[in-house]
Amino acid sequence: MIFFWQQRSLHHSKELLLFAALTLPVLLGLQQCRAGVYLPIEGFDKTTNQKLADFFERSQLIEGRKVAIFDGDGTTMGQAPHYLADECLFEYAAGHPDRKPAVIKQMQQYSNVSLPYVQLRVKYLAGMSLTDVRNLGQSCFDRLYAPKVFKPMQSLTANLKRNGFEVWIVTASPEALYQQFLSRAYDIPITNIIGVRSVIRDGIVTDEILQPVPQDHGKKEAIESFIQARPQLAGGNSRGDKEMIEFSSDLKLIINPDTHIGHDQKESIADYARRNGWLIASLTDEPPLNFPAVSSAQYGIRINKSQSGHQP
Repeated sequence: MIFFWQQRSLHHSKELLLFAALTLPVLLGLQQCRAGVYLPIEGFDKTTNQKLADFFERSQLIEGRKVAIFDGDGTTMGQAPHYLADECLFEYAAGHPDRKPAVIKQMQQYSNVSLPYVQLRVKYLAGMSLTDVRNLGQSCFDRLYAPKVFKPMQSLTANLKRNGFEVWIVTASPEALYQQFLSRAYDIPITNIIGVRSVIRDGIVTDEILQPVPQDHGKKEAIESFIQARPQLAGGNSRGDKEMIEFSSDLKLIINPDTHIGHDQKESIADYARRNGWLIASLTDEPPLNFPAVSSAQYGIRINKSQSGHQP
């Protein structure tokens, strides 16, 4: 009887040791996640990875909501030679020449980063169902832009989510057009994509634009109005993202900043970013082979610059 008890006790001890061996790595892994583990990102240089790792370490002290916000075109995916919003819209217009030609003509008179222009995109789409607009954006993305998604930014988003951050995308492109494909590409809720939005009535996109319009200073206003939290990380790629990036309480990230100095500016956004200590990352963005470029070829829309992946 004593021998049987000893055998059973020994067997039980072995089970406990086996259980500990199996569960300890899991528990340590969970503890590491709580401690703010940052997995280095392929495609970002050593300096960028180190600054991101430092940010994640600091983020463990955050109380309350942890929020990261990114721009869309040029930040989450490539924009050379054209923004998806333009290529998708003008490709559709070329196939439907009788649909709102007056709106198309108006658009051709403005800069495609101007406030009137980004609202005219939504006015062109008005009258279509929300589902149809989302599917239109998804179709264009799948055919032309899926390879242009910035994989390092996808990895950064995964790091953020693993560390308890809400991830949002704020874009000056039409919200309905971008929601579906960006939410799928970045594995975030479809409602976390904020763009130029209008009233949706009975499932139909209207031309009743809702304010604020997330362009230039309107991006910061959109964050305050719709997200209602100050981000600890904000990232963009252009002068139009300046106010949004500066609204970050901690890390300010800019991708492929432009070196051009506008007529109303004293310095480029690249120089401004350096002077203010922003984290500058460079990613390759080049036009794919056989890209149709309907926007420029048929409608005269300006071509966005390619990016070599090296800092200027």
